[in-house]
Amino acid sequence: MKLVTIVGARPQFIKVAAVSRAIAAHNRGAAPADRIEDLIIHTGQHYDASLSQVFFHELEIPAPRHHLGIGSAAHGEQTGRMLQAIEPVLISEKPDWVLVYGDTNSTLAGALAAVKLRLRVAHVEAGLRSFNLRMPEEVNRILADRVSDLLFCPTDAAVANLKREGLTPGIRQVGDVMFDASLFSRERARRASAILERLKLAPGGFLLATVHRAENTDDPARLAAICDGLARVAGRWPVVLALHPRTRKFLALHALDGRLGKVQVIDPVPYLDMIRLEESARAVCTDSGGVQKEAFFYRVPCVTLRDETEWVETVAAGWNRIVGADADKIVAAAGAGKPDSSAGPEAFYGDGDAAGKIVKALLATGAP
Repeated sequence: MKLVTIVGARPQFIKVAAVSRAIAAHNRGAAPADRIEDLIIHTGQHYDASLSQVFFHELEIPAPRHHLGIGSAAHGEQTGRMLQAIEPVLISEKPDWVLVYGDTNSTLAGALAAVKLRLRVAHVEAGLRSFNLRMPEEVNRILADRVSDLLFCPTDAAVANLKREGLTPGIRQVGDVMFDASLFSRERARRASAILERLKLAPGGFLLATVHRAENTDDPARLAAICDGLARVAGRWPVVLALHPRTRKFLALHALDGRLGKVQVIDPVPYLDMIRLEESARAVCTDSGGVQKEAFFYRVPCVTLRDETEWVETVAAGWNRIVGADADKIVAAAGAGKPDSSAGPEAFYGDGDAAGKIVKALLATGAP
């Protein structure tokens, strides 16, 4: 079986690593005719080495067979260029399955290119919904689900969303591949990362922040309120802001750099360093879906800088507080501490073998 995986952004690299390990484990015990040829198309959506190449190295992901080098652009232009570049690669490779992940423009472009060529599509993290169509990611995930033959859902809530939309055929509840990744990477991060020492941070004594969603970066009022909230929190505890290139650009554009006060701004960090920061933080303030989940995996309170989340389980379990872009709410939630809750990720996100279940489901379908 030939599998083409299409990725382009940091959260997808983490998920691909888990599935690639499961494929490698299958291939080690399989006869040659039963092995999976796993090749990766990297769109180049995250083109900065700190957001891309370092993850391939740290997570031991096979090198991409094709690197399209699309880079940054407006949504329509970026997605169109990806479609144009992916199509001839799929025509040449003739895969049995095209695997896409999550909700980025790379996800949408890969799914559309494949279905127009009558290739079978499998979507990892299918069924997630924020019910906010202003988010480009929400549009991407809905459309990817509509054209996918296999819908790999991470949670029961995702399954229920798809069933409400009439997409019952192809649903597989496999658990969350990011939970697989967290179990694999936590001890490695503790051994390999010196980020706490380098930044002079004490475990449990600082807050970690990330901001990158368009709904926050492109709205000066929201971005200003988030900066003010983080600056006020930094008056009480150290706050480390791992600053996405997109956010850095808009902070300068809106002249908001000075609103961060004592917040310690750092460049994006490699994956193992990020894991070490997340699991060691007093709390995490973020608008990232992946970071919300990782905080929960490590039993670290999360303050979500959005008006809703697709990861409703983290909220139900008491580990995630949705505050939007309200400075007062950011300050209050950041100081609230850990919830009185024993709920853990295993109750919602599977047994740590989501990737193995994905590989078994793909193999069960056979060739077209």
